[in-house]
Amino acid sequence: MSELLAPAGNIEALDAAIGEGADAVYMGLKSFNARMRSSNFAWNQFEAAVQAVHRQHKKIYVTVNTVVEERETERLYRFLEYLNRVKPDGLIVQDFGIVRMCQEFFPELELHASTQMNIASSRAANLMGKEGFKRVVLARELGLSEIQDIKSRSNIELEVFVHGALCVCESGLCLFSSYLGGKSANRGMCAQACRRFYQAEYDAGVESGYYFSPNDLQLIDKIPDLVQAGVESFKIEGRMKSAEYVGSVTAAYRYILDNWENDKKGSIANAKRMLSTDFARSKTRYWYDFKSNDTIADSILNPKQAGGTGIFLGTIDRTKILENSEGQTVGYASLAGGSYTPDEGDSIRLHKKDDTGRESHKVKYVMFDDKGNAWIDIPRGFGIGDSVYLLQTKSMSKRYPRVLPKDLSPYRRQPGGMELPILDLTNIPKDKIDYFPAGLYVQVSTVADLYAIQSESPVRAILELNSTTKRSILEKNENLPFSKKQIIISLDPFCPQEIEAGLEETVKQFVELGFKTWIVNNPAHISILKSYNVNLIAGPYLYSFNRWACSWLENQNIDVFVSPYENSRQNVEATYEPKQRSRVLLPVFAYPALFRMRFQLPKTYDFLFFTDKEGDTFKALSTEDGSFVTPEKPFSILDKAQFLKAAGFSHFLVDFSKTQVTKGTLRNLMKSFYKGDVLSDISRFNWKDGFYNPEKMEEYKKSNEKSKAVPNFKNGTKRRNGPKKH
Repeated sequence: MSELLAPAGNIEALDAAIGEGADAVYMGLKSFNARMRSSNFAWNQFEAAVQAVHRQHKKIYVTVNTVVEERETERLYRFLEYLNRVKPDGLIVQDFGIVRMCQEFFPELELHASTQMNIASSRAANLMGKEGFKRVVLARELGLSEIQDIKSRSNIELEVFVHGALCVCESGLCLFSSYLGGKSANRGMCAQACRRFYQAEYDAGVESGYYFSPNDLQLIDKIPDLVQAGVESFKIEGRMKSAEYVGSVTAAYRYILDNWENDKKGSIANAKRMLSTDFARSKTRYWYDFKSNDTIADSILNPKQAGGTGIFLGTIDRTKILENSEGQTVGYASLAGGSYTPDEGDSIRLHKKDDTGRESHKVKYVMFDDKGNAWIDIPRGFGIGDSVYLLQTKSMSKRYPRVLPKDLSPYRRQPGGMELPILDLTNIPKDKIDYFPAGLYVQVSTVADLYAIQSESPVRAILELNSTTKRSILEKNENLPFSKKQIIISLDPFCPQEIEAGLEETVKQFVELGFKTWIVNNPAHISILKSYNVNLIAGPYLYSFNRWACSWLENQNIDVFVSPYENSRQNVEATYEPKQRSRVLLPVFAYPALFRMRFQLPKTYDFLFFTDKEGDTFKALSTEDGSFVTPEKPFSILDKAQFLKAAGFSHFLVDFSKTQVTKGTLRNLMKSFYKGDVLSDISRFNWKDGFYNPEKMEEYKKSNEKSKAVPNFKNGTKRRNGPKKH
């Protein structure tokens, strides 16, 4: 029996999901989940929800699907211990450190691999099964035939997203939001860079659009096929959505699951009608409409579609402020350009005209002036020219039986204060990692670029395995400027089922040619290479942000780690004690791939460069292996090399992936590396400031407000804020 799994971002959404027949719900608490901007559940609410849902013979899953920094591991340990006592039905996880901690201390907790873990093939799914996982949430960039194939080749439960918002980037690989200011998608703080308004530089001039904002997924007519394929769980996206949305979408998928066997055509038609009130973006079946890699994007991307959701109600034409009956000031707006007047109780979404802010709002007041013009209340911060969209009408609202009891006082469990046992990484003898000498490593994407970097004599060259390098080596048999012992092969982090068999054969041929050292970026890679006598290095997309994750990777026979591009100095030093730092390859220069898309960009995207509202420039590359967005401003800490060496780091990575190497550029970079010269127009990414921390920001704001409020006395004189009088 297939499971219908619905989101519960708040108490009302929980009521709607259960009320409309969901078999299970998933929710986050106040930390360690990939929707930190949703309401989430307090400790007592969550404990009560687990008991209440279980009484109805339904299931509840907890999202613990973010990467975890070393400083957070003790808090994580206490959180997991709390969950072990409350006993939800499963944990949805991304970080291998959480996996390792659960294996060691909480083996009774059922683990589900988050879509952020980027499981897209049977090899990866089976490895997770061997590691104790009950279920994998497949990456969303897969088609029906691939899912059928994965199911036929694995024994683990499969969970598939069937409705809701999509990420333009391959699951778990987006770095764009993090690059813009530390708001990492892998930390639940995504700033939705894909939904933004950009200016693109065409030959004919500059044009603007929402170039990377994808349509919403809707697979209502594919449910019968997925049931027959053996998928165990059908997942609705939407922990940021309203209870009305959750209820209406859950009802439609409940209907199709219950009725398709009796009347497939009729039940699909009825279910689609039930979804007609989903005023979100245009719909796509995504990879289920797969025809070819260079045409599928046309069904996903629409640059003229606003980055938000809803039916366009118009732009704010006029504003005014009035006082309500309770003496509160309320901002009102009159709209122009739409065809529907919102009613009290309708849910709307407002977008600032310069794309600097968006906010959902439930209309409380509607009034009409002498000329019959409607005025609605709006939240502060919006004004003339801003756009307004309809999300839900009042008539779509429905009251559901409350799941939680009214009295939450009996539910008092919280994480305790226990200490996390110390974990030391394995001490690796030097001769065991003699394939990893100290010095400079340079990564490139073509054989031609191997020749370009030869003059700098890196201790190792890293060659990206892609369609071009595969042809160069296996078909053209091109000569290489380095010995095979000096070349490390790096595998792409996205490994879908469609290419898995071909990749296995390619890996076999490369190993037979003498390539002995590999950078792995996906669990599938570990599975493919484990039968060969080769050296494995954990790539940046295995996200070794803490020593518990490193320990899990050690158990996969991996002894060397590439630090993630998002990492900070503080966290790298906390993760690796000085005696372990010789096992780390530290990126010091890169044009990191901010978006990685499985499809080729539409042919109408005839531009290379585009800019955001801040004036920052990015590059869009479309290749036979997919599409990539990279920053024009590279990440660089080359000038910090001497400091890093003094701190015990001895292996440094200059990454030219997805860019052409020129000897002049290379000379400038090496000058920065060896002499400490600071390059112009670079980004430090998160190296200095680390990830954006909302808790710290809130503390800073409160401290700032407090300091302004307290009078400052000096020599008996009271100093006022503001300019001095002369």
